[in-house]
Amino acid sequence: MEFDTILQLAGSSLRLAAPLLLACLAGLYSERAGIFDIGLEGKMLAAAFTAGAFAAVTGSAWLGLLAGVCVSVLLGLLHGFASITLKGNQIISSVAINFLASGLTALIGQNWFQQGGLTPQLSGAARFQPISLPFAEALRDVPVLGPVYGGLISGQNILLYVALAAVPLTWWVLHRTRFGLRLRAVGENPGAVDTAGISVTRLRYGAALICGLLCGIAGAYLSTAMSAGFTREMTAGKGFIALAALVFAKWRPWPALGACLLFGLLEAIGIRYQAISLLGWRVPVQLMQALPYILTVVILAGFVGKAIPPRAGGRPYVKER
Repeated sequence: MEFDTILQLAGSSLRLAAPLLLACLAGLYSERAGIFDIGLEGKMLAAAFTAGAFAAVTGSAWLGLLAGVCVSVLLGLLHGFASITLKGNQIISSVAINFLASGLTALIGQNWFQQGGLTPQLSGAARFQPISLPFAEALRDVPVLGPVYGGLISGQNILLYVALAAVPLTWWVLHRTRFGLRLRAVGENPGAVDTAGISVTRLRYGAALICGLLCGIAGAYLSTAMSAGFTREMTAGKGFIALAALVFAKWRPWPALGACLLFGLLEAIGIRYQAISLLGWRVPVQLMQALPYILTVVILAGFVGKAIPPRAGGRPYVKER
Protein backbone atom coordinates (compact mmCIF):
# COMPACT_ATOMS: atom_id res chain seq x y z
CA MET A 1 0.00 0.00 0.00
CA GLU A 2 1.38 3.41 -0.96
CA PHE A 3 2.25 5.99 1.69
CA ASP A 4 -0.27 8.50 0.30
CA THR A 5 -3.02 5.88 0.50
CA ILE A 6 -2.09 5.07 4.11
CA LEU A 7 -2.14 8.77 4.93
CA GLN A 8 -5.57 9.26 3.35
CA LEU A 9 -6.92 6.22 5.17
CA ALA A 10 -5.51 7.52 8.46
CA GLY A 11 -7.10 10.92 7.89
CA SER A 12 -10.47 9.36 7.13
CA SER A 13 -10.18 7.15 10.21
CA LEU A 14 -9.45 10.16 12.39
CA ARG A 15 -12.41 12.15 11.06
CA LEU A 16 -14.79 9.20 11.39
CA ALA A 17 -13.54 8.39 14.89
CA ALA A 18 -14.06 11.90 16.29
CA PRO A 19 -17.85 11.69 16.92
CA LEU A 20 -17.45 8.15 18.25
CA LEU A 21 -14.78 9.35 20.67
CA LEU A 22 -16.88 12.25 21.96
CA ALA A 23 -19.90 9.98 22.46
CA CYS A 24 -17.72 7.30 24.07
CA LEU A 25 -16.32 9.78 26.59
CA ALA A 26 -19.86 11.01 27.24
CA GLY A 27 -20.92 7.49 28.10
CA LEU A 28 -17.78 7.08 30.23
CA TYR A 29 -18.74 10.01 32.48
CA SER A 30 -22.32 8.82 32.75
CA GLU A 31 -21.59 5.17 33.46
CA ARG A 32 -18.70 5.93 35.81
CA ALA A 33 -21.30 7.77 37.89
CA GLY A 34 -23.61 4.75 37.83
CA ILE A 35 -26.03 5.91 35.12
CA PHE A 36 -26.39 3.59 32.15
CA ASP A 37 -27.15 5.67 29.06
CA ILE A 38 -28.30 3.93 25.88
CA GLY A 39 -29.51 7.34 24.69
CA LEU A 40 -26.17 8.56 23.32
CA GLU A 41 -27.55 7.94 19.85
CA GLY A 42 -30.65 10.05 20.46
CA LYS A 43 -28.75 12.96 21.98
CA MET A 44 -26.28 12.96 19.09
CA LEU A 45 -29.10 12.87 16.55
CA ALA A 46 -31.02 15.72 18.21
CA ALA A 47 -27.85 17.80 18.45
CA ALA A 48 -26.95 17.10 14.82
CA PHE A 49 -30.35 18.31 13.62
CA THR A 50 -30.42 21.37 15.87
CA ALA A 51 -26.88 22.38 14.97
CA GLY A 52 -27.54 21.92 11.25
CA ALA A 53 -30.84 23.81 11.41
CA PHE A 54 -29.48 26.78 13.39
CA ALA A 55 -26.34 26.95 11.27
CA ALA A 56 -28.49 27.02 8.12
CA VAL A 57 -30.75 29.77 9.48
CA THR A 58 -28.10 31.97 11.15
CA GLY A 59 -25.16 31.22 8.87
CA SER A 60 -22.95 30.55 11.91
CA ALA A 61 -21.53 27.13 12.77
CA TRP A 62 -20.78 28.37 16.30
CA LEU A 63 -24.41 29.26 16.95
CA GLY A 64 -25.37 25.88 15.54
CA LEU A 65 -22.92 24.20 17.93
CA LEU A 66 -24.32 26.16 20.88
CA ALA A 67 -27.89 25.23 19.99
CA GLY A 68 -27.01 21.57 19.47
CA VAL A 69 -25.22 21.38 22.81
CA CYS A 70 -28.17 23.02 24.60
CA VAL A 71 -30.64 20.49 23.19
CA SER A 72 -28.37 17.56 24.03
CA VAL A 73 -27.83 18.83 27.58
CA LEU A 74 -31.60 19.18 28.04
CA LEU A 75 -32.08 15.58 26.92
CA GLY A 76 -29.28 14.50 29.25
CA LEU A 77 -30.96 16.27 32.16
CA LEU A 78 -34.28 14.71 31.15
CA HIS A 79 -32.68 11.28 31.38
CA GLY A 80 -31.16 12.31 34.70
CA PHE A 81 -34.54 13.46 36.04
CA ALA A 82 -36.16 10.16 35.04
CA SER A 83 -33.39 7.94 36.40
CA ILE A 84 -32.06 9.95 39.36
CA THR A 85 -34.97 11.96 40.74
CA LEU A 86 -37.81 9.65 39.74
CA LYS A 87 -35.60 6.56 40.16
CA GLY A 88 -36.97 5.03 36.97
CA ASN A 89 -35.45 2.33 34.80
CA GLN A 90 -32.37 3.84 33.17
CA ILE A 91 -32.47 1.65 30.08
CA ILE A 92 -36.11 2.44 29.32
CA SER A 93 -35.56 6.15 29.87
CA SER A 94 -32.57 6.34 27.54
CA VAL A 95 -34.19 4.19 24.85
CA ALA A 96 -37.19 6.54 24.97
CA ILE A 97 -34.83 9.43 24.22
CA ASN A 98 -33.64 7.59 21.11
CA PHE A 99 -37.21 7.18 19.84
CA LEU A 100 -38.06 10.78 20.74
CA ALA A 101 -35.07 12.19 18.86
CA SER A 102 -35.64 9.97 15.82
CA GLY A 103 -39.25 11.04 15.45
CA LEU A 104 -38.92 14.72 16.29
CA THR A 105 -35.92 15.42 14.04
CA ALA A 106 -37.76 14.02 11.01
CA LEU A 107 -41.06 15.75 11.87
CA ILE A 108 -39.62 19.16 12.73
CA GLY A 109 -37.17 19.04 9.83
CA GLN A 110 -39.95 18.41 7.35
CA ASN A 111 -42.12 21.12 8.90
CA TRP A 112 -39.36 23.74 8.92
CA PHE A 113 -37.52 23.14 5.66
CA GLN A 114 -39.87 21.02 3.49
CA GLN A 115 -36.95 18.85 2.34
CA GLY A 116 -37.97 15.45 3.61
CA GLY A 117 -36.48 16.01 7.05
CA LEU A 118 -33.17 17.37 5.74
CA THR A 119 -31.72 20.79 6.46
CA PRO A 120 -30.41 23.09 3.69
CA GLN A 121 -26.82 22.53 2.56
CA LEU A 122 -24.28 24.42 4.64
CA SER A 123 -21.35 26.40 3.29
CA GLY A 124 -18.93 29.09 4.34
CA ALA A 125 -19.23 30.24 7.96
CA ALA A 126 -22.12 27.82 8.52
CA ARG A 127 -19.57 24.96 8.57
CA PHE A 128 -16.45 24.38 10.65
CA GLN A 129 -13.59 24.79 8.22
CA PRO A 130 -10.17 23.06 8.30
CA ILE A 131 -7.53 24.81 10.38
CA SER A 132 -3.96 25.13 9.16
CA LEU A 133 -1.57 24.66 12.09
CA PRO A 134 1.69 26.65 12.39
CA PHE A 135 4.55 25.58 10.08
CA ALA A 136 2.28 23.23 8.09
CA GLU A 137 3.17 24.92 4.79
CA ALA A 138 6.86 25.26 5.65
CA LEU A 139 7.18 21.54 6.45
CA ARG A 140 5.06 20.28 3.55
CA ASP A 141 8.07 19.32 1.39
CA VAL A 142 9.92 17.51 4.19
CA PRO A 143 9.80 13.73 3.57
CA VAL A 144 7.39 11.79 5.81
CA LEU A 145 7.15 14.52 8.47
CA GLY A 146 5.72 17.09 6.04
CA PRO A 147 2.83 14.97 4.73
CA VAL A 148 2.04 13.60 8.20
CA TYR A 149 2.01 17.01 9.88
CA GLY A 150 0.63 19.02 6.97
CA GLY A 151 -1.87 16.49 5.63
CA LEU A 152 -2.93 14.53 8.70
CA ILE A 153 -2.34 16.53 11.88
CA SER A 154 -2.95 19.93 10.32
CA GLY A 155 -5.95 20.72 8.16
CA GLN A 156 -8.62 19.31 10.49
CA ASN A 157 -11.57 21.21 11.95
CA ILE A 158 -11.61 22.53 15.50
CA LEU A 159 -14.18 20.00 16.80
CA LEU A 160 -11.84 17.14 15.90
CA TYR A 161 -9.09 18.76 17.94
CA VAL A 162 -11.58 19.21 20.79
CA ALA A 163 -12.38 15.48 20.63
CA LEU A 164 -8.69 14.55 20.85
CA ALA A 165 -8.05 17.05 23.67
CA ALA A 166 -11.01 15.63 25.61
CA VAL A 167 -9.12 12.35 26.16
CA PRO A 168 -6.26 13.64 28.36
CA LEU A 169 -8.68 16.11 29.96
CA THR A 170 -11.04 13.27 30.89
CA TRP A 171 -8.16 11.22 32.30
CA TRP A 172 -7.03 14.18 34.38
CA VAL A 173 -10.56 14.94 35.65
CA LEU A 174 -11.28 11.34 36.62
CA HIS A 175 -7.90 10.51 38.19
CA ARG A 176 -6.44 13.79 39.39
CA THR A 177 -9.37 15.84 40.70
CA ARG A 178 -11.64 15.57 43.71
CA PHE A 179 -14.69 15.65 41.45
CA GLY A 180 -13.39 12.69 39.43
CA LEU A 181 -12.60 10.66 42.53
CA ARG A 182 -16.09 11.26 43.88
CA LEU A 183 -17.66 10.51 40.50
CA ARG A 184 -15.95 7.13 40.27
CA ALA A 185 -16.88 6.40 43.89
CA VAL A 186 -20.54 7.13 43.14
CA GLY A 187 -20.51 4.53 40.40
CA GLU A 188 -19.03 1.91 42.73
CA ASN A 189 -20.53 2.60 46.15
CA PRO A 190 -22.96 5.53 46.34
CA GLY A 191 -23.85 4.66 49.94
CA ALA A 192 -20.28 5.31 51.08
CA VAL A 193 -20.24 8.63 49.22
CA ASP A 194 -23.52 9.65 50.86
CA THR A 195 -22.18 8.65 54.29
CA ALA A 196 -19.24 11.01 53.72
CA GLY A 197 -21.72 13.87 53.35
CA ILE A 198 -21.40 14.21 49.57
CA SER A 199 -24.54 14.55 47.44
CA VAL A 200 -24.97 11.52 45.19
CA THR A 201 -27.75 13.29 43.30
CA ARG A 202 -25.61 16.32 42.53
CA LEU A 203 -22.71 14.21 41.26
CA ARG A 204 -24.93 12.10 39.03
CA TYR A 205 -26.64 15.16 37.60
CA GLY A 206 -23.18 16.59 36.92
CA ALA A 207 -22.29 13.44 35.00
CA ALA A 208 -25.55 13.66 33.02
CA LEU A 209 -24.77 17.28 32.15
CA ILE A 210 -21.23 16.45 30.95
CA CYS A 211 -22.64 13.54 28.95
CA GLY A 212 -25.11 15.86 27.24
CA LEU A 213 -22.36 18.40 26.51
CA LEU A 214 -20.08 15.88 24.81
CA CYS A 215 -22.95 14.27 22.86
CA GLY A 216 -23.96 17.75 21.71
CA ILE A 217 -20.47 18.43 20.34
CA ALA A 218 -20.48 15.00 18.66
CA GLY A 219 -23.83 15.67 16.99
CA ALA A 220 -22.80 19.15 15.86
CA TYR A 221 -19.63 17.65 14.40
CA LEU A 222 -21.69 15.33 12.21
CA SER A 223 -23.83 18.04 10.62
CA THR A 224 -21.57 21.11 10.62
CA ALA A 225 -18.06 19.66 10.25
CA MET A 226 -18.05 16.17 8.75
CA SER A 227 -21.13 16.80 6.57
CA ALA A 228 -22.68 19.89 5.03
CA GLY A 229 -26.01 19.67 6.80
CA PHE A 230 -28.34 17.25 8.55
CA THR A 231 -29.77 14.12 6.93
CA ARG A 232 -32.34 11.83 8.49
CA GLU A 233 -30.90 9.25 10.92
CA MET A 234 -27.41 10.51 10.10
CA THR A 235 -25.95 9.10 13.32
CA ALA A 236 -26.49 5.62 11.78
CA GLY A 237 -25.82 3.70 14.99
CA LYS A 238 -22.72 5.67 16.01
CA GLY A 239 -24.07 6.04 19.53
CA PHE A 240 -24.28 2.28 19.89
CA ILE A 241 -20.81 1.79 18.41
CA ALA A 242 -19.56 4.34 20.97
CA LEU A 243 -21.09 2.20 23.71
CA ALA A 244 -19.35 -0.84 22.24
CA ALA A 245 -16.06 1.09 22.21
CA LEU A 246 -16.67 2.03 25.85
CA VAL A 247 -17.04 -1.62 26.84
CA PHE A 248 -14.05 -2.54 24.67
CA ALA A 249 -11.99 0.11 26.51
CA LYS A 250 -13.32 -1.10 29.89
CA TRP A 251 -14.45 2.40 30.88
CA ARG A 252 -11.01 4.02 30.57
CA PRO A 253 -10.27 7.16 28.49
CA TRP A 254 -6.99 6.25 26.77
CA PRO A 255 -8.13 2.78 25.65
CA ALA A 256 -11.36 4.50 24.52
CA LEU A 257 -9.27 6.57 22.09
CA GLY A 258 -7.70 3.42 20.67
CA ALA A 259 -11.05 1.65 20.40
CA CYS A 260 -12.67 4.57 18.57
CA LEU A 261 -9.73 4.88 16.18
CA LEU A 262 -10.04 1.17 15.45
CA PHE A 263 -13.75 1.47 14.69
CA GLY A 264 -13.05 4.61 12.62
CA LEU A 265 -10.47 2.65 10.62
CA LEU A 266 -12.95 -0.17 9.99
CA GLU A 267 -15.52 2.33 8.72
CA ALA A 268 -12.92 4.09 6.55
CA ILE A 269 -11.93 0.75 5.01
CA GLY A 270 -15.59 -0.08 4.38
CA ILE A 271 -16.11 3.24 2.60
CA ARG A 272 -12.88 3.27 0.59
CA TYR A 273 -12.93 -0.33 -0.62
CA GLN A 274 -16.57 -0.77 -1.61
CA ALA A 275 -15.76 -2.12 -5.06
CA ILE A 276 -13.25 -4.92 -4.55
CA SER A 277 -12.95 -8.50 -5.74
CA LEU A 278 -11.61 -11.54 -3.90
CA LEU A 279 -10.58 -14.61 -5.94
CA GLY A 280 -12.69 -13.40 -8.83
CA TRP A 281 -15.77 -12.82 -6.62
CA ARG A 282 -17.01 -9.25 -6.42
CA VAL A 283 -17.68 -8.35 -2.80
CA PRO A 284 -21.18 -6.81 -2.45
CA VAL A 285 -21.21 -3.12 -1.57
CA GLN A 286 -23.68 -3.84 1.24
CA LEU A 287 -21.19 -6.22 2.88
CA MET A 288 -18.44 -3.60 2.85
CA GLN A 289 -20.84 -1.02 4.30
CA ALA A 290 -21.79 -3.44 7.07
CA LEU A 291 -18.14 -4.32 7.79
CA PRO A 292 -17.71 -1.89 10.73
CA TYR A 293 -20.82 -3.22 12.45
CA ILE A 294 -19.92 -6.88 11.82
CA LEU A 295 -16.39 -6.47 13.11
CA THR A 296 -17.68 -4.52 16.11
CA VAL A 297 -19.64 -7.59 17.17
CA VAL A 298 -16.69 -9.91 16.42
CA ILE A 299 -14.26 -7.77 18.41
CA LEU A 300 -16.58 -7.46 21.39
CA ALA A 301 -17.36 -11.17 21.34
CA GLY A 302 -13.82 -12.41 20.97
CA PHE A 303 -11.31 -9.87 22.22
CA VAL A 304 -12.80 -7.84 25.06
CA GLY A 305 -12.50 -10.51 27.74
CA LYS A 306 -14.22 -9.91 31.02
CA ALA A 307 -15.39 -6.30 31.17
CA ILE A 308 -16.82 -5.38 34.56
CA PRO A 309 -18.94 -2.20 34.60
CA PRO A 310 -19.21 0.07 37.66
CA ARG A 311 -20.89 -1.95 40.40
CA ALA A 312 -23.67 0.55 41.08
CA GLY A 313 -24.41 1.10 37.41
CA GLY A 314 -28.05 0.95 36.40
CA ARG A 315 -29.38 1.01 39.94
CA PRO A 316 -31.06 4.15 41.35
CA TYR A 317 -29.75 5.18 44.73
CA VAL A 318 -32.28 5.24 47.54
CA LYS A 319 -30.99 7.06 50.59
CA GLU A 320 -31.35 5.14 53.83
CA ARG A 321 -33.10 6.97 56.63
